[in-house]
Amino acid sequence: MTKLRLAIVGAGPAGIYAADILLKAERKFDVSIDLFDQLPAPYGLVRYGVAPDHPRIKGIITALRDVLDRGDIRIFGNVRFGEDITLDDLKQHYHAAIFATGAIRDADLDIAGIDAAGSYGAADFVSWYDGHPDFPREWPLDAASVAVLGNGNVALDVARMLAKHPEDLLPTEIPDNVFEGLKASPVTDVHVFGRRGPAQVKFTPLELRELGELRDVDMVVYDEDFDYDEASRAAIASNKQVMVIDRVLQSWRQRPSVNNAGGEASRRLHLHFYAKPVEVKKDADGRVAALVYERTRPDGEGGVVGTGELREVPVQSLYRAVGYFGSPLPGVPFDKRHGVIPNHEGQVLRKDSNERVPGVYATGWIKRGPVGLIGHTKSDAMETIRHLINDQGSWWQPVDPSEEAIPALLASRGVRWTDLAGWHRLDEHEVGLGAPQERARVKVVDRDEMVRVSRGE
Repeated sequence: MTKLRLAIVGAGPAGIYAADILLKAERKFDVSIDLFDQLPAPYGLVRYGVAPDHPRIKGIITALRDVLDRGDIRIFGNVRFGEDITLDDLKQHYHAAIFATGAIRDADLDIAGIDAAGSYGAADFVSWYDGHPDFPREWPLDAASVAVLGNGNVALDVARMLAKHPEDLLPTEIPDNVFEGLKASPVTDVHVFGRRGPAQVKFTPLELRELGELRDVDMVVYDEDFDYDEASRAAIASNKQVMVIDRVLQSWRQRPSVNNAGGEASRRLHLHFYAKPVEVKKDADGRVAALVYERTRPDGEGGVVGTGELREVPVQSLYRAVGYFGSPLPGVPFDKRHGVIPNHEGQVLRKDSNERVPGVYATGWIKRGPVGLIGHTKSDAMETIRHLINDQGSWWQPVDPSEEAIPALLASRGVRWTDLAGWHRLDEHEVGLGAPQERARVKVVDRDEMVRVSRGE
């Protein structure tokens, strides 16, 4: 029976689902899979890209844990692709590789003043509050009034984390340094800006509903944003998700805080629709002083056009949450414009032609861009795996496909890798840190400490 040695780079949902689908597939060969990740812990954006107060994420982690705990997938954490192990190394020891490295950088927003001090990418802030080991421990939270640009779930996560009273985050796995940072924040107002109307937002009803449940935070919406056009009314009538979003927003319009009229909370979260950011104004020190936006209006087809009317909202910091962007991988083709690995249904293509690169595949956000929820990742992986199985004749011909080769190679390079048993040790350690305070866990943030605990050193 043919033996397939497969490397998967990226141990988030995309990589884990791809491994699981291949192991469960009907096939005429034996499979051995090694999963590599630059972080010492698995789960990718589920661990490091979602706000800690999302209980439903625990269900996803449980499903991913069940896959890993079967024991038929090896994990090599704390291994940097391109440094600790290269594409040439993979070709020496595997028949094929799938890249599932996701998208963790912020997409750019090209408006005047976006480079002001106090202007940040949302992805960096998310990595800070999720305790990503490669980001600084401190975050400058010194603004009373903050702008968040974007109308997706990340924008709402960022707005919620800024507006929420940090004491209400204590039951979660929020790292201690993040709790202390948020506790010192002087924030009173968070403004979320979206170019289009309430019926065209990208966030989900659950995310929106959670905003309205924040303690001592008034939700502020503006009546002028609810003069719906025909396309918006049709979207509300035909799409259940849009209908629920509209119902939630309409209920907020009945609250006394609407249009700044008499809310009693100590903090306010404002939703501005039909607001296209055009400039970040700076003060004399080059810091964020205000956001200038152009008021837009519906174009009758679900989009918007500018009205030429400019408005200004004083803010002292700003977060752009306009999407994630992939990062290039050494030796692997990369599309700089779209932030993805060029591919046909997961089969990687050369940059300057549609010619296939044998043995190299992609899945998840690095394959299709940062769109879709976790569920899309499964169907995405199935497509890639189908091609990988059918491409058996064009796999690499490894010199040494033995399972012992990789630990020996990493050891020879002094790489302190972590494995599945190590993740269990770190997992138990974090849960143990949280137990005395009746918290879910306290995340270990320092990379060296994560590695030490994982390796039992």
